[in-house]
Amino acid sequence: MSSYRDRLQIIADILSIAGRRAKKTQIMYQANLSYKLLCRYLSEVVDAGLVSFENEDCYVLTAKGKEFLNKHKEHSKRRKRLKEQINRVNNEKNALEKMCPNAGMPQH
Repeated sequence: MSSYRDRLQIIADILSIAGRRAKKTQIMYQANLSYKLLCRYLSEVVDAGLVSFENEDCYVLTAKGKEFLNKHKEHSKRRKRLKEQINRVNNEKNALEKMCPNAGMPQH
């Protein structure tokens, strides 16, 4: 089952790959991006100072890129915990609604 990656996740994927020194084609295949999207995102992360381009045609992660990855990892953990909490709350609500099947129905 494939899942949708948002912009920040795509950037994090690119940075993770660049953290191992990678050429453009390696990033494209490992991040599962089209060439057009790869060029757009590489331009963005280089302009932001998250990745730098070195001789030997390699992209490498900068200190700012490492900081981004660490913050993204923490953000992802918090987001996952919140989703789990929301699911628990919704399950509790559903259980309560099953206990009172006519709850929420207009009164006559």
